[in-house]
Amino acid sequence: MKLRISYNRNIVGRRKKKNGGFFHLPLPSFSFEIPERAKRMVLSIAMFALALIFVFAFFGRAGVAGNWLFNGAYFFIGRTVFALPLLFALTGLVLWCMKKYSAFLAFLGLFLLILSASGMLATLARGRGEDIASMGGWMGSLISLPAFTAFGFWVGEIILLSLGATGGVILWQLLPHEKQEKPSFGEVAKETVKKIFEPKFKVSEVEPEPTVRMSGSSESEKEESSSPTGGASKEGKKGKRKEAVFAPLGDYTAPPLELLDQENGVPNAGDVKSYSAIIKKTLQNFDIPVEISEVNVGPAVTQYAFKPAEGIKLSRITALQNDLALALAAHPLRIEAPIPKRALVGVEIPNKTRAVVRLRTLLEQREYQEFPGSLPLALGKDVAGNAVYADLTRMPHLLLAGATGSGKTIGLSQIIISLLYKNPPSRLRFVLVDPKRVEFPSYNDLPHLLTPVIFDTQRTLHALKWLIKEMERRFSVFSEVRVRDIKGYHALSADRRDMEEIPYIITVIDELADLMAARGKELEGTVVRLAQMSRAVGIHLVLATQRPSVEVITGLIKANITSRIAFQVASQVDSRTILDVSGAEKLLGQGDMLFMSAEFTKPRRIQGAYISEKEAKRVVEWVSRENSKAAREDMDQNDLAQRVEDALGGEIEDVNEDPLYEEAKRVVIESGRASASLLQRRLKLGYARAARLIDVLEERGVVGPADGAKPREVYASRGRAGDEQEEWLNP
Repeated sequence: MKLRISYNRNIVGRRKKKNGGFFHLPLPSFSFEIPERAKRMVLSIAMFALALIFVFAFFGRAGVAGNWLFNGAYFFIGRTVFALPLLFALTGLVLWCMKKYSAFLAFLGLFLLILSASGMLATLARGRGEDIASMGGWMGSLISLPAFTAFGFWVGEIILLSLGATGGVILWQLLPHEKQEKPSFGEVAKETVKKIFEPKFKVSEVEPEPTVRMSGSSESEKEESSSPTGGASKEGKKGKRKEAVFAPLGDYTAPPLELLDQENGVPNAGDVKSYSAIIKKTLQNFDIPVEISEVNVGPAVTQYAFKPAEGIKLSRITALQNDLALALAAHPLRIEAPIPKRALVGVEIPNKTRAVVRLRTLLEQREYQEFPGSLPLALGKDVAGNAVYADLTRMPHLLLAGATGSGKTIGLSQIIISLLYKNPPSRLRFVLVDPKRVEFPSYNDLPHLLTPVIFDTQRTLHALKWLIKEMERRFSVFSEVRVRDIKGYHALSADRRDMEEIPYIITVIDELADLMAARGKELEGTVVRLAQMSRAVGIHLVLATQRPSVEVITGLIKANITSRIAFQVASQVDSRTILDVSGAEKLLGQGDMLFMSAEFTKPRRIQGAYISEKEAKRVVEWVSRENSKAAREDMDQNDLAQRVEDALGGEIEDVNEDPLYEEAKRVVIESGRASASLLQRRLKLGYARAARLIDVLEERGVVGPADGAKPREVYASRGRAGDEQEEWLNP
């Protein structure tokens, strides 16, 4: 309440002698300015008081004035007067609870209700031939006459009823329908900031990608208000709400989406208008005028996109990252300058409440079900809440790296499961490598596996070397039928039944660092050779590591694997090791990633989809149970899996055997003794390579095992060699 004092010059006294004027004395006048909220509360109290007065007047205990008020109301509205206490109390409640609307609307709703009730009673009296004045009063008689005369009894009653319904709707809409909280000191401060720095632009909040649920929920409102660029339309999603329909895959039955959990929860970005004003004011303090263009609310972060004034260097904005983080009390804060394909700069602030992106949400989208690529990967949602998909055949290899617990293993499971929904075993095969022995055992029953999950380094090397041999074999097959790549071969084999089925092969290695520590040079050579040449024949690599160092992610590997995903890392150096740019150190963890590929000029921030271990097990068990017959038929027709097992079991010649193996075997047999130092001297080798040759000779039965300080036995020199040794001695 404000007290305003003004002075009026009132004429007092007689005419002066000198100038002939009057005496003018300034007298103060007082006026009170009452806030709108207080006015509504006063009117609300008055309405409750009127309701009580009419209640007492019903029983003749309201005095002379109360009886006069009751009789006057009875004259105007008839028997509707008995409903006045309820209507007055309802209006008082609306006035008390409403926050921002004018009190005129509340009284308009009350008037329409009274007018409707009195008119309906008067129309009823006209239809029955009763006293109209006692039923509807003067007001009811006045409004019922044209309604009854023009439309008759029933239609007239309907018209008057709709008039009352309009008044009821007005009162209902004035009530607050959300939980109101008392403003805290911080909110009051934010309101003060907004009043001081009132933005001249309109901040439009872009909702996250709508979640398609099995049953109806409040999410339907989100779907209606979703961004037009956020995926498929609402009409397209209605057909997918109960069951996702995938393209037919022959005898293979894709697992139902009901095996995956539904997405729940909505991200909470906080007060976006207040944050926008703080960003604008902070930059203005450093002489950087900006205009906020839009606010994109994603699952994990909210991006505030603004356009700086002409002539402002972007380096000045990025240098203020810590100042913005301090002003917004947000950490970690990331600045994207500029946003790709847009003349805007983005400031990404963590949400107060994160939303978990479920894999089922991505697989239900029409964009995934109609994806043109052969190997679609459902990665997650970007900062605007739009679903992000990628085609592994275009990458064609993928590297994932990040700190422990940042989401790499879940990302690998997400990739495997999203591929299972679109590819039968006849089209796609996996080779899974898990040195930690705890991440991939649940996939052992998968019919898509060429071999059980590999745990040790030696079998991993054998598998990679077999892939090289298979790659060379496929090149020979493609050259015979004169096709360039596996897509052309599949198109040709679709019309010819006599051609061999050649599926895609994806090798997934969960922890590259463990393998590089044991057999770094050999592993790097095989990985680089596959990365360089295997794209055309349908062999792809997906590598993951939690130690992003140059010893693990070497220059050759980075040069040949251009598609990379960086999860949260500890330092900027680790981020540059993975992506060649900084930014991954500012991620939030739990699937928050930066995705870099040839399609993007800069890394794209994505909140990865989450799939639990129970969900993965349900999908694998379902695929194994429902497609066991098709898997057996595929194994009978294609000996690919058997050839892999033979290679891993050592039943075929090592495709990348050391070129000095035969020479080392000859030296050992001729000298009659075997040791690493002997091979070092005779062949001029390093100790590591000589020791590996001794191990291979022991595996092939040429020499015996080590026996302490005693020299190894050479079986071939004593006539103990079998047919295989005789063949070696007489090639």
